[in-house]
Amino acid sequence: MSGLIQKATDPTLIAAVLTAIAVSATIVTIAMPLLDRSDMRDRMKSVALERDRIRARERERLNQQAKASLRSTPGTTAKRIVEQFNLTKWLSSETSTEKLMQAGFRGPKAETSFLVARLIAPLALIVLAILYLLLHPKLNLPLMGKAMIVIVAAYLGIKLPEIYLSNTKSKRQASMRAAFPDALDLMLICVESGMSIEHAFRKVAGEIGTSSVPMAEELALTTAELSYLPDRRMAYENFARRTGLDSVKSVCTALIQAERYGTPLGQALRVLAQESRDQRMNAAEKKAASLPPKLTVPMIVFFMPALFIVILTPAMIQIFKWQ
Repeated sequence: MSGLIQKATDPTLIAAVLTAIAVSATIVTIAMPLLDRSDMRDRMKSVALERDRIRARERERLNQQAKASLRSTPGTTAKRIVEQFNLTKWLSSETSTEKLMQAGFRGPKAETSFLVARLIAPLALIVLAILYLLLHPKLNLPLMGKAMIVIVAAYLGIKLPEIYLSNTKSKRQASMRAAFPDALDLMLICVESGMSIEHAFRKVAGEIGTSSVPMAEELALTTAELSYLPDRRMAYENFARRTGLDSVKSVCTALIQAERYGTPLGQALRVLAQESRDQRMNAAEKKAASLPPKLTVPMIVFFMPALFIVILTPAMIQIFKWQ
């Protein structure tokens, strides 16, 4: 035991042990950075590859859709009619292109068809009005009255395409307005789970199609534009312009600010989703509050006479029986 203690307290052994510890620590310190493998470079590379794959896939999808509707070229005959009569100058309005886009009609073919319709519809109604006046000679109308009928028919023919366009736009916006709060909730879940905004748009477009086909179409188109446009801000602005909804414009503004200044996107989407739900609830309450005034006239016209008949008929029968 004394020999072991003497050996352990030997200065030469202690110096050798300390030297071995120092050499081992030095080796470990030098080798640890080499042995520590960081996955950040591999992760960034995989993200870049996935982004390229998404871009290629969305470009291919956009090219397939372009053959059907987005990049459809106008027919030769319609284009020749528009150019020959210069319909773009005489029948096109400042907001017609934007209304066509918001109604779901895109591309040169839609605008050309709209202009041709505004030319053909009044001519057709004028012909019908003239035939009606000729086939009914018993109509004792002065010449001025017949001229007014023809003029009204021409005016209706010019306005009919605009009325159809406005109705289509209103129905489409109503569908998107009803589905947009749910789309925002889904987008918030996707963003907070770590998805990129392109992937979130594509995922929501696939899920929201059962509720609103126009909203799914616009989200898919925005996903494609985010993939190939040089500036992402243009894609967001086009999305807001195509829908024409104030709630969509607010979301696009938040996305543009997050893209430019790096602000947190999840909190902004949560607030906007809550506002959209509140707006939808307010619209429903407004419709419910407007029902009593709207039901007053039908109740007076249809329900009150039936109620009086049911109440007064037995009394009238008894009165006539007593007489």
